[in-house]
Amino acid sequence: MILPENPSAGPFPELAIDLDVLSSNVRSLAGLCSARGVSLTGVVKGADGLAPVARAMLTGGCEHVASSRIGQLRALREAGIEAPLLLVRVPAPGELAETARWADRSLHSDLSVLRALDREADRAGRPHGVVLMLDLGDLREGWYEEGDLVEAAVRTERDLSALELLGIGTNLGCYGSILPTPENLGRLARAAGRIEERIGRALEVVSGGATSSIPLLLSGALPAGINNLRVGEGLLTARDLPHFYKVDVPGLSPGVVTLRAEVIEVRTKPSHPVGEIFIDAFGERPTYVDRGPRRRALLAVGKQDFGKHESLVPLEPGVEVIGSSSDHLICDVEDLGRPLAAGDILEFGLFYPALLFASQSRYVRKTFRGGGQD
Repeated sequence: MILPENPSAGPFPELAIDLDVLSSNVRSLAGLCSARGVSLTGVVKGADGLAPVARAMLTGGCEHVASSRIGQLRALREAGIEAPLLLVRVPAPGELAETARWADRSLHSDLSVLRALDREADRAGRPHGVVLMLDLGDLREGWYEEGDLVEAAVRTERDLSALELLGIGTNLGCYGSILPTPENLGRLARAAGRIEERIGRALEVVSGGATSSIPLLLSGALPAGINNLRVGEGLLTARDLPHFYKVDVPGLSPGVVTLRAEVIEVRTKPSHPVGEIFIDAFGERPTYVDRGPRRRALLAVGKQDFGKHESLVPLEPGVEVIGSSSDHLICDVEDLGRPLAAGDILEFGLFYPALLFASQSRYVRKTFRGGGQD
């Protein structure tokens, strides 16, 4: 299957998505989660909320689908996705009507927004589930004082009749780079216990973060009471855990997404720029290593399509990514063991930042393999 395209886009660059590998990744992680009483929410924002990606996640065993963009949730619902949809960025006051209409549940960190959403959910005539966020030190969204979170949860339960208090959650690692630990996630579990004692019932959701919490799950150190993880990178690119955390998750493959780009020039040139070095097109001053004359390939894809070239992983030995500009990728191919010419294709795996850009670039063609899409 090929998505409808921008008329100015060519066949390349191409983002090839293997839905069978994605479903297999989900099955593997969902099995590990289920064995420990943890539900799995599949986050599709890194793949632009594409419906085939959401379906593959649900096929594999995700119980919910999530995105940070209400427009992506709307597109999923209109594409026939019936699973519960979660908005994982705290909704802005100006998008509460859309949140009540298209999302089944959402994350929150402000009582005034909750009150306004309660009114919108009442107008929409459908209950809306909410998860209140506790900031454990990463300093993004969430109540910072545990007592303030508890009081907000009690008010939501007692006063906001169109909202259903599903539970509480946290985010770690996305801004402050804080590592999930038994100690900080233990605070979340204890806060859930305090809320349950005040409202007289169990919470459905105690969401202990994202991909960065998987090492605790594997080691058995995830605190008791944490019963949900929201995972995107660990399913879609599956590179962060082995690369940064030195943790291999059984059954997870990095082969879900491949960026394919066309070579437009191959030539031997100096490896160090010639002349007075100042700044590049992005106001940065890169450093260069003089390795003498080297064979280089120029490809028709650039930062506009993948963000940082450091997030690309060449899939062929002898190819080394050395730089990029808005519309060009430069690779050292001196050690490539085959001839290379304009018109040839090179393939790259992606870390999550590159996928985030490539999936949303209107100039990158998206294609799917497996999952009934062939």
